[in-house]
Amino acid sequence: MQINDAVIIPGHLIAFRSMKRILYPLLISLGVTHAYAQDAESIAEAASGAMGESAAPLHGASDALAVARPAAGDEGANDAAAAQVHRISNFLVEKFGLARAKADRITTDVISSASKYSLPPALVLAIISIESRFREKAHGANGATGLMQIVPAAHRHLVRNIDLTQPAANIEAGSAILRGYIELARGDVAAALKSYGGSTAYARKVSGRARDFEASVAGSAASEPADASGAR
Repeated sequence: MQINDAVIIPGHLIAFRSMKRILYPLLISLGVTHAYAQDAESIAEAASGAMGESAAPLHGASDALAVARPAAGDEGANDAAAAQVHRISNFLVEKFGLARAKADRITTDVISSASKYSLPPALVLAIISIESRFREKAHGANGATGLMQIVPAAHRHLVRNIDLTQPAANIEAGSAILRGYIELARGDVAAALKSYGGSTAYARKVSGRARDFEASVAGSAASEPADASGAR
């Protein structure tokens, strides 16, 4: 699934039919369920096991890749979220040379979709960095498009009427697809990444880069000066 890789066929293309029971429930959230509206009740019931708090726990991911969820009623939650966006955005600017506005936009979109689909933001960012190098209009083998190099032919019902060159739409769809693979793999992140990218080597590369990203961002947070109360 990597750009200009015409040899490896994306796992998306191979496993699409087996993923229908997972991906169709996710269509509701993207507003592309026109062909399945008559079965909305059963779709919603199936969706309860694929999203949010009911999603399968991630196996094979280090503690550093856990999804951060601020406690309900935490007065500092908004400040913490803003600080997270700032640190990740800074990292993208420094590491990949992104313009500040683009880094902020991608970071916000990644955190939003990662939270929605119970994914570690570092994992989504790692996929984007490998697949497209943060080029929103990137095109690869088999029609792979956008930041997460989604193959429209493999997910025609999911991405119908969606402009995959738009960062928010691409990240939303890519996160839904990845969540679907994780559900099929019963929470096995490595297996899900293999399905997404087509090889075990790809899965290892993404996992390694995600850990590197998380370590870099965590290191940035640790180096921030604390205020008088000890908060950063």
